[in-house]
Amino acid sequence: MGRRQPACQRFLCEVAATACFLAGLGFAQQFSKIPQGLVSVVPTPIVSVVRGKPSRVELHFRVASGFHINSHNPHSKILIPTTLKLDPPTDIAMGEVSYPKGKDISVPFARDEKLNVYSGDFDIGAAVRPLRTVVPGLYQIRSALRYQACDNRACYPPKQVPVQFMVRVNKKTGVVVRSSRQSPHVHR
Repeated sequence: MGRRQPACQRFLCEVAATACFLAGLGFAQQFSKIPQGLVSVVPTPIVSVVRGKPSRVELHFRVASGFHINSHNPHSKILIPTTLKLDPPTDIAMGEVSYPKGKDISVPFARDEKLNVYSGDFDIGAAVRPLRTVVPGLYQIRSALRYQACDNRACYPPKQVPVQFMVRVNKKTGVVVRSSRQSPHVHR
């Protein structure tokens, strides 16, 4: 035989279940208010490189007005740094990524701490070096920028924006130049 719960206990269980439901609903509504598209990628012109030679590409980004993102080196370990992950084709090597220096700011939710951030327009550079054996042509480099955006009230969950740019690999076009001090004839 099943025991019946007293009416008071059932009522408390129903109230607790309703509170959990409403809290979950409020949590979902809060997430639906998270702004989208806070960081955009400015199109990058085709980068021309000579195979076997290192070159640089500058990628341009824009943070929406009223927001900032953590720099690559935020001052706090609990903040998520901005990072660029590059995924080049097999015959193109990507080297060191260089991030800009962030700007220190104060925000109301962290008054005792300065945040190091990017806002407005900023650039990230990367080294590109096609292997000597790569076939000359046009190659697409895929990558992703991971960031954590904040405004003056709060920081939001991290996001990722896809980044793509084209690299045109050219043959080595150097011309052999003889020194005027060297005879073109073989001397024995």
